[in-house]
Amino acid sequence: MTPKKLAERKKAALAGDSKYLSPDCDQTIIYVGTATCGIAAGAEEIYNSLRNLPDVIVVPTGCSGMCYAEPLIEIKQPQSESFYIQTQDLGDSVPNPPQGEAMPPLAPQLETALRAVSGKSFEGGLEGTFSKVPPKKGYKITLRNCGVINPDKIDDYIAVGGYEALAKAVTELGREGVIDEIKKSGLRGRGGAGFPTGLKWEFGAKATGEKKYIICNADEGDPGAFMDRSVLEGDPHSVLEAMAIAGFAVGADEGVIYIRAEYPLAVKRLREAIAQAEEIGLLGQNIFETGFAFKIRISLGAGAFVCGEETALLNSLEGKRGEPRLRPPFPAQKGLWQCPTVNNNVETFANVPEIILRGADWFRGIGTEKSPGTKVFALAGKVNNVGLIEVPMGTTLREIVYDFGGGLPGGKKLKAVQTGGPSGGCISNLDLGVDYESLAAVGSMMGSGGMIVTDEDDCMVNLAKFYLDFTMEESCGKCSPCRIGNTRLYEILEKITSGNGEESDLTQLEELAHTIKNTSLCGLGNSAPNPVLSTLKFFRDEYIAHVNKKCPAKACRDLIRYTITEKCIGCGICAKACPVSCISGKPKERHVIEQEKCIKCGECLAVCPPKVGAVAAE
Repeated sequence: MTPKKLAERKKAALAGDSKYLSPDCDQTIIYVGTATCGIAAGAEEIYNSLRNLPDVIVVPTGCSGMCYAEPLIEIKQPQSESFYIQTQDLGDSVPNPPQGEAMPPLAPQLETALRAVSGKSFEGGLEGTFSKVPPKKGYKITLRNCGVINPDKIDDYIAVGGYEALAKAVTELGREGVIDEIKKSGLRGRGGAGFPTGLKWEFGAKATGEKKYIICNADEGDPGAFMDRSVLEGDPHSVLEAMAIAGFAVGADEGVIYIRAEYPLAVKRLREAIAQAEEIGLLGQNIFETGFAFKIRISLGAGAFVCGEETALLNSLEGKRGEPRLRPPFPAQKGLWQCPTVNNNVETFANVPEIILRGADWFRGIGTEKSPGTKVFALAGKVNNVGLIEVPMGTTLREIVYDFGGGLPGGKKLKAVQTGGPSGGCISNLDLGVDYESLAAVGSMMGSGGMIVTDEDDCMVNLAKFYLDFTMEESCGKCSPCRIGNTRLYEILEKITSGNGEESDLTQLEELAHTIKNTSLCGLGNSAPNPVLSTLKFFRDEYIAHVNKKCPAKACRDLIRYTITEKCIGCGICAKACPVSCISGKPKERHVIEQEKCIKCGECLAVCPPKVGAVAAE
């Protein structure tokens, strides 16, 4: 393969099976999201039902980010805006298009196929299933090809400029030129602490050693986070290309993708992508006839959260227990098998080809001065539009939750946003711009990009306990501050949420959290107390309420007291539902709950007829 042959292959792809990626395509295109979220909702059956339609191009893609609407199909007709159909709504009563808008007419055979997908019959065509695109799409760099190309076809990736950055790197820029461009761009690691990528590559290039490695950290372990998985399922070649560029820049000839075995679809597509790239000479020996050789292999992790820490990951790759190493030396000097090793996560790598092609100045024009570029977030929790978004650094939490996330269900009031996964913090200031410095200033962190929205019904003390339970269980146990300290933190929170807390516990919580943060060996222990410290800072009133035996959100079972009010009509439904028979009363008379026997299961509140509303939780 040479740059000229790559250009010829791109031209042939756009004239052949990848012609739907050409702006001149004159056929109707149907995109079916076949990432994990789509497949779980039935996307494979939908794709198989539509794939053989005449005069229509049907493309199985990765995740478009609109996970809340899956299974989702996007229809693009010539000289027309794309529109979406949420296939689970086919045949149901759903709102018509906004006044003055209409869904473009479809070929009869397409309407027939969509009816077959739904398994229902309905009148009036498909107009009732029209879905407007969310008001904001963000700015896509990392996710630029997800939901656009078929991830199983290397020619689709080549058709949108794939591997042109690698060609430019090895035939034009040279090793120093590549590192210089990445340094100028200001790209920071998207996996946690935000260390400058170009600086890490420079350290690796200057390190001495006959053998060097490039590691892609795809061990995405944060609860609610699925950014890396979506990139690998929807655009695997972008990561392979970036790893090869990094290998060229630092002088490595081998790359390893460390990915958790719980991502079977991502693993499958990665293996297929590696085989395709090797087959046409974009990985392997003598890449672009420059003498540069680079191969990539996959290593499966067993799901230990701590192995997301780069030195624990290295130990795991070497067949050792997944525990962090003392630093220095840093992996760029002595990493895998004591050889210089550059380790970046999936999202960091996915940015590299675009920076090489478009230049550092272009990338620096997005985001903030100290945090340039975009960030992908997995938006989850109490928000309408659960899914993936990619926005410029500095975008406020208010924009993310309301403009991209569609606000909260049921008109509930937002309480806080948890950023940075279980090691992040809870933030109540919606006007905070999301970048590395701003998040650190309020006691949180960027992390890999998990973002969980909480509402007025969530207890922040209980939430801190939930996250601490996760990090406590995931601690490798190597250092005492993390192994013992987090357990003590959890025990204090358990004491407070069970109604046995004292005001002195809050001081002890704070002091112990700071000690753990300052003395733990690795990033997991250093950041584990963040949920405790941030909730103490911004929601201290809730902690005080718990010490006074009250849970304002009525989420902590031991602090809830159920009573039956004067609204009771004596129907007896609650008494029949009570599992411990602690409710008594005569028919048509107000019933009473025997508090000493009540186990606070909430069943009485759940079964009381809404029109009556006689059970109250205090």
